[in-house]
Amino acid sequence: MQIRFVESEAEIALCLDLRRKVFMGEQGVSEDEEIDGLDPICRHVLAVDNGGAVAAARVKTSGDLAKIQRVCVSASHRGQGLGARMIEYILDRLRGEDTVSQVRLGAQIHALKFYERFGFRPVGETYLDAGIPHQDMELALRQFRPAAGEKAP
Repeated sequence: MQIRFVESEAEIALCLDLRRKVFMGEQGVSEDEEIDGLDPICRHVLAVDNGGAVAAARVKTSGDLAKIQRVCVSASHRGQGLGARMIEYILDRLRGEDTVSQVRLGAQIHALKFYERFGFRPVGETYLDAGIPHQDMELALRQFRPAAGEKAP
C-alpha cells in the first residue's frame, strides 16, 4: 500500500474515478456537486494497493488554512484503517509546511467521531451538502507565534 500526493493528470484521474464510484455511485451525489471545478487548484492524495486506486482525498490551501476535502475509501478497503492512514498522512505533511496553521474539513455526520480521534473539533451548525448532513470541523496544527514586534491576536 502506498499513499502519496500526486501530480500527474493520470493519477488525478484515478482520484476522480474513485470519487465518482464512492460519492456519486454509492451516495447519490450529482456530477455537478462532486466535480465542482476546484480540482485544478487542489493537491490530491491517492492510496494505491496492488496497482489500483483504493482511497483518495484532496487538500485546498488558502493562506494559513488547509481544507481536507473529498476523502473516500473504496468499499473493498473500508474497515482496515486506511481512512485513518490517509488523514495521518495529510496531517503529517501539513505539519511540515510552515505556512499552514489551521486545518478544516466538512465531515459527514456519521464520521464525526472518526475525525475527533485526530483532534478535530466541531464548529458551527450542521448543514446539508449534496443532500447529506455535514458538520464543519477544525484542527489547530500550531499555536500562533508572533514575529518579533508583533502581538498575538
